[in-house]
Amino acid sequence: MPGLPFPETTETLRRRLKEPVVEQTVRATVAATLSYAVAVHLSSEPAPLTAPLTALLVVQVTLYSTLTTSIRRVNSVVVGVLIAVGFSSVVGLSWWSLALIILASLTIGRFVRVDEFVNEVAISAMLVLGVTRLASQAWDRVLETLIGAGVGLLFNFLFAPPVWVDTAGESIEDLARRARHLLVRIGEELGGHTPVAQAAARLHEARRLDQAIADVDGALRQAEDSLRLNPRITEGVVSRVMLRTGLDTLEICVVVIRVLARSLTDLAKRRDEGEELFPAEVAVALEELLGHLGGALVSFAVLVTTQVSRNAEEAEDRLAAELAAAWASRENVAQLLLRRVQEHPKAWQLHGSLLAEIDRILDELDLDHRSRRLMEELDRASVANRERFTRLGRLRGFFRGERLRPAALKRRPQAAGRSNA
Repeated sequence: MPGLPFPETTETLRRRLKEPVVEQTVRATVAATLSYAVAVHLSSEPAPLTAPLTALLVVQVTLYSTLTTSIRRVNSVVVGVLIAVGFSSVVGLSWWSLALIILASLTIGRFVRVDEFVNEVAISAMLVLGVTRLASQAWDRVLETLIGAGVGLLFNFLFAPPVWVDTAGESIEDLARRARHLLVRIGEELGGHTPVAQAAARLHEARRLDQAIADVDGALRQAEDSLRLNPRITEGVVSRVMLRTGLDTLEICVVVIRVLARSLTDLAKRRDEGEELFPAEVAVALEELLGHLGGALVSFAVLVTTQVSRNAEEAEDRLAAELAAAWASRENVAQLLLRRVQEHPKAWQLHGSLLAEIDRILDELDLDHRSRRLMEELDRASVANRERFTRLGRLRGFFRGERLRPAALKRRPQAAGRSNA
């Protein structure tokens, strides 16, 4: 058809197919179907629907979440079956025994830490308690759960889920661009007579931007999970630390932008009727400063989300240039505001707070500050991994019968020598 934007439509469709929701839908459907086919041959039930139900629940968009969900799901079913078997040997099925088994299942489910599958403990117990062939039904339910969890795990191991780092990176860059857009709009409205309602509108926009951080954090947590236990990734810790520290920095900057919008709103409320928010010279300088500040935010987000070293160097150069221009503009604005305060000292606190908030953003985006933060987080991650491997080594030694630690062996001769003395 003439006029149909076919290339754009194709690109949009390709982008939609790569979304986590679509990926999850396809993978869960295939895994559930496979688990049902396996359960039909292994289970004595005519319709072993527990297996595909388990597969639907355990197959997640990341391998790590699939593994943890499988463990919780199997744990909840086994606990529910054991509760039902224990109750069936004492009482039959009645309204009061049903209430008692539900209460016991929900209580025990909290202690065995099955998280969102607490209700599954009670459901398994009720389904098993309500059948006549108790032992057979209990075994079939456990078997189907194991089949569903096993097929889901095997499916994600053989067809590893994609790494969602790019999706998280796009969310971080989108957050930075929205912050830049807000700063540019604030800068454009500083000249002339700025109504209080207009300044307050920018404050509400800054608050919405602050609330959007939760969505970006969710995308980042999904990306972090996709890096864990993924055979495609060799440097997952570095990627996780870079993205997480980058989002933390942007979160601080967004909070400071909200405070800056609050200061401008208070300044608009305190000025006299018809008075300009800033003189023309100060407004132009502030607009230039906020423009450089917004550009630095976007350059920082690109630097955080860039994986290739050459592109990272280019992003770092752009960020350094934007920061240098922003610091130069900041010094110019500081001199202009100082003269303004000397002539009209009644709003000197708000003028000073504007500079302090801008300084805070520039300090957070500083390259040296970024490098120090990365090194600290990488050292912390390295220490955590070392402690984890140390605990695993001690556990293996315990099962091998190595009850005495090496440090204790080193101290023993010294202690013996002191006792002989």
